[in-house]
Amino acid sequence: MSLLRLRAALLGPARLQGAGIPWSVLRNYSSASAKEKARRNATCERTELLEVLKARVKQLQASNVPEVTVNKVELAPLVNDKYQDPLREVVAPGPKEEQPAPKGRDESLARPSSWVEKLKKEMHVRQLKVERKLSIAASQLALEEQAKVKPKGKVKAKAKAKKSLKSPKSLKSPKSLKSPKSPKAKVAAAWSQSHAGPHGVYAHGKPRVAAVKEGAKVQRPEKVDKDSSQDKILQQTIQSNLECFLFLQQPEEAERFLLLYHSSPAKRRLLNVNAYNIVMRNWARKGQLQRINRLFSMLESVGLWPSLDSYAAALECMGRNQSSAKAIRRCVQQLKNDGFHVDELFQKCLFEEDEKEKVLRAIRIVQPNYQLPPPPNPQTCKSSLLWDFYSKKKMVSYPKLDFSVQELQECFQQQLEMELDNTITIESVESTKPLTPQAIKARELLATLRSQWHDSILQALQKSKQSMSKLKMVSGYNILYPYLCLLPDEEYVGIMLQILNTLSPQGESLAVLARELGSKVYNRYITQRKLRSRQLEKVQEVYEDYIHLLAKDSQPNKYLPREYWEKLVAEAGFGPSLNLKDCSWPYMLLMRLGMHMLELMVQSVKVPRNILNPRLEPRLIPILYHIYSFRSSWQVGLIKPHPIFSQIMSDAAETLLTFNSSAIPMLCPPVPWTSPHFGAFVLNDTKLMRFVDGAIQHQLLLEQCPPVNLHPVLDALNQLGNCAWKINQPVLDIIISIFNDKGNEKLDIPPPISEAPRPSAAPSNSSTWNKSQKHELLLCKKKTAEMHSLRMDALYKLSIANYLRDKVFWFPHNMDFRGRTYPCPPYFNHLGNDVTRAILLFAEGRPLGPKGLDWLKIHLINLTGLKKKNALEERLEYANEIMEEILDSADHPLTGRKWWMNTDEPWQALACCMEIAKASRSPDPAAYISHFPVHQDGSCNGLQHYAALGRDLIGAISVNLMPCNVPQDVYSAVAQQVEEFRKKDAEQGVKIAQVLQGFISRKVVKQTVMTVVYGVTRYGGRLQMEKRLKEIDEFPEEYLWEASHYLVKQVFNGIKEMFSATRDIQNWLTESAKLIAQSGRTVEWVTPLGLPIVQPYYRSRPTVLNCGMQNLSVKSSNSNQKPDTVKQKNAFPPNFIHSLDSTHMMLTALHCFRQGLTFVSVHDCYWTHALTVDIMNQICRQQFVALHSEKILQDLSKFMLEKYCSPGRETRALWQKKLMEQLSNVPKTGEFNLKKVMDSTYFFS
Repeated sequence: MSLLRLRAALLGPARLQGAGIPWSVLRNYSSASAKEKARRNATCERTELLEVLKARVKQLQASNVPEVTVNKVELAPLVNDKYQDPLREVVAPGPKEEQPAPKGRDESLARPSSWVEKLKKEMHVRQLKVERKLSIAASQLALEEQAKVKPKGKVKAKAKAKKSLKSPKSLKSPKSLKSPKSPKAKVAAAWSQSHAGPHGVYAHGKPRVAAVKEGAKVQRPEKVDKDSSQDKILQQTIQSNLECFLFLQQPEEAERFLLLYHSSPAKRRLLNVNAYNIVMRNWARKGQLQRINRLFSMLESVGLWPSLDSYAAALECMGRNQSSAKAIRRCVQQLKNDGFHVDELFQKCLFEEDEKEKVLRAIRIVQPNYQLPPPPNPQTCKSSLLWDFYSKKKMVSYPKLDFSVQELQECFQQQLEMELDNTITIESVESTKPLTPQAIKARELLATLRSQWHDSILQALQKSKQSMSKLKMVSGYNILYPYLCLLPDEEYVGIMLQILNTLSPQGESLAVLARELGSKVYNRYITQRKLRSRQLEKVQEVYEDYIHLLAKDSQPNKYLPREYWEKLVAEAGFGPSLNLKDCSWPYMLLMRLGMHMLELMVQSVKVPRNILNPRLEPRLIPILYHIYSFRSSWQVGLIKPHPIFSQIMSDAAETLLTFNSSAIPMLCPPVPWTSPHFGAFVLNDTKLMRFVDGAIQHQLLLEQCPPVNLHPVLDALNQLGNCAWKINQPVLDIIISIFNDKGNEKLDIPPPISEAPRPSAAPSNSSTWNKSQKHELLLCKKKTAEMHSLRMDALYKLSIANYLRDKVFWFPHNMDFRGRTYPCPPYFNHLGNDVTRAILLFAEGRPLGPKGLDWLKIHLINLTGLKKKNALEERLEYANEIMEEILDSADHPLTGRKWWMNTDEPWQALACCMEIAKASRSPDPAAYISHFPVHQDGSCNGLQHYAALGRDLIGAISVNLMPCNVPQDVYSAVAQQVEEFRKKDAEQGVKIAQVLQGFISRKVVKQTVMTVVYGVTRYGGRLQMEKRLKEIDEFPEEYLWEASHYLVKQVFNGIKEMFSATRDIQNWLTESAKLIAQSGRTVEWVTPLGLPIVQPYYRSRPTVLNCGMQNLSVKSSNSNQKPDTVKQKNAFPPNFIHSLDSTHMMLTALHCFRQGLTFVSVHDCYWTHALTVDIMNQICRQQFVALHSEKILQDLSKFMLEKYCSPGRETRALWQKKLMEQLSNVPKTGEFNLKKVMDSTYFFS
């Protein structure tokens, strides 16, 4: 009896469809499709049923988050029984011995027999339906085979169109080369099986279904016709498979794989010329010209035409063989006949290893004096906002880093070694604790176990690879076979053990683990490809010259980092291209590979049951077990470690942490971004634009964009990445001491799990627990899980900081789809919390200058949050008054009066106190060299952009665009406005307005005002209001709903009155996006700096990935799906404003760079040295005025009219007319004079 069907019967079909993880793109399909064993005994069946029923009961109990232990069938064999014996002796954790949560009396369900009968009936009906469907599928097979011949018509039409061109066969005298035939059914099944996995779609059915199972599989490719986005994924998968064979130097396998598709009319359309080119490159490396000619013939036979890469492969092969001039001449002539030029081979093709030299050698056989074409002249960005920045007339020398060439070369070598290792192991900050005898014993035990696990995973991997290699090419799992051969077996085992070591005691989602495993393999493969292609050698060579631009002891250069790098690459000439040919793996493939590795781990990693309790029998049990957890209405598959494993890990208290090298800040200046494919780390693959897994539309848009349009964005990212950092050691040491001494929640340092709340004493027998005791236990477990998560996050950050304590480091940057910038290393960076920011200092020091100390004091008061409404002079005065407290905090942080602890940002405040103490005690404070970053923060930055767009006078005053003596507080202004509305209503006898008397404050309205600009709806706003009112003890609870409903309406009215043009603009953006999405298109625009943006919101149907343990429902995001109208329209206003704030930041960054300032940003919070705050403030205002002096809304309207409303058509569809009318009706603007921003002190302060 299948667990899937039991669950389906209990929950109903609706529950099963949308199962997944709400916070992630990944959706975990809830069915467990492990192969049923035919002779399962009744006990096993009953246990399984009980578990599902218990889970369901738990789910129905209020505020409960149950977990279902999946029985031993879930630890499924990796391939069909006929290929590999399952581990029959493995018994999974049973509910009593393994499940850590105690079970209550009402969960025991003593008489399940009536349920069993009912379920059996329902399942029998389902079984009949499934068999009926399968028999229909089988009977249609013959028809499907006939239908496959149809694509030939298309091929002929294509060939006709090109018949004026000469046949590519003329590369060599034609020979009739027949491609080996393979049975049609075998080919047709190839792809569908790779999708279905070894168990097939209905593999959990009873044995009698197996007879028609193959029929169902063969039918599946026919569906592909209807979905061209699916075609793209299949094409990408075919090409990545062929790339694997190229990497493995197996041309025969590559050609065999290609022929599977080429020889089937139904599958041939999945091949494009790139697939044939990869196989040609494979043969070119072996010098097999005959095979390449045969591939040219195959291309012609299916109506495809050779591309530049095809000719590059042929010429490379001829160069290797030193073929006759006649053959080469014929090839070059054919290339010209196809409309190409020889120079284009070197301008447009990407080469690896010595391919470029071999192509050149071939050409020089027929044209001895041929010279490589000169590199194209660099283009200059034409953006009006940056005309002066890129103008050669105003060129200045750029600031240098405070390092010599020699020091930077040593830094580069360290970074390179770290990236070549792929991972780095560092000491945890907990390592200072003394070792207990228990920990020593646990570590020894763990070392023994790890050695055994290593051997058993290795054995399982080799066994699975062996069984795969025996299967025919069409088998589903064999699609994975080449991917399991790319690295040495030891590396795969290392990756799996690394995941095992970092698994939390609470478990992790299957989908997350699968993605992580797949990604780790992919990253190592890319590293190996870069080594193999000799790309690394070239990067090394170029980088050694590039650091002369940055080093202080070299000649000043008038080049931007990107320009200088491009110049050096052009001068290097020969060797491989720095961009690899696109070899990214489809997301589904990555997940499938990860799931396979996960199954190997679950199957092979075991521990003796009596390892911690000698009285138990010494039976081997799995360490990982597969459970389901209900998260609201989702059912999520988790992998959870056995309590025995968690106990050993806890006892061992290991002090080594292993990270991917890309998780650690760089130890040398990042490689400058020169294109969407190249920049940041030396070896690690980094995307210029972050996007959700599986999305490809952003990358396509960047590739289609003229490179010169991306220069401003690339240069801004390079400028942010070139800022060098160091650690503030005194602050780090204090934080570590508190972290190791039970933490401090008030200071945002998470306590260890040992401090987690324990449930009050309860009866030892869990069956006698009452409901409140169970609820208390649940809350304790939830709190423990939260504490573990927070503690590990802090441990990672502090350990990385401690590892970098004596080093200088850099944060390479990339951006999200709106252009907002982020540091690439995920754990430790300046976007982190108060603790992380307090630890960071600029590596480069600058003297404070005449006003620097004052800026430090103002910055300190800003961090306390005490004087937000006061003028800067008053803040400075207050700092001088409390100088005694500041010095006491700096000298005695943990033993003094601890003034710093009662501030908004305590750790940054403490770091600032220490800096002020050092500066004020130095002989000449103005000459004191400070490394401290001073922040200037935008005042409700989203509303600032709206007010500037709409030239809204009242709005501009309330968000500090107008000069004022004291900072204006928009939140207080809105609260005041709402209070006036309330008074009027109260006078007219509105009951809820009377109840709200005395309760309307800045705090109540702040969150809603702040998020209005980011598209919060009235529904969301009401929830925010309710939350704030709940926090007021005196407020009568019975009026919460009515009061929050009333308040949100008045806040929206208040904002509408103050920011009239703002609401008009927001409505215009929303309505435009709605009409665009309803027409079936996604919303696109281009930022004023030329960055193309597309909103990635689609109504996506999840794709079900059939895997051994459970099916995964993977949500893929691609451009062939219909746009999600609601998300497209609601997200457009905030996304558009985010793209403007990122444009303003990038303009500020570039102009600060031109003036020699150190500048970094956290979105709308700008950082620089105390010395240069005034200059940065001036640049920030200049660029805001320059940005909003552009016709932003008019340009947006013009772009969208061109894109979405095709011009010159007499009869337009009704929706198109409506959209044209909407886009043409740009909102009118107010009277605010934008130049006033230049004199506004509190615009950024």
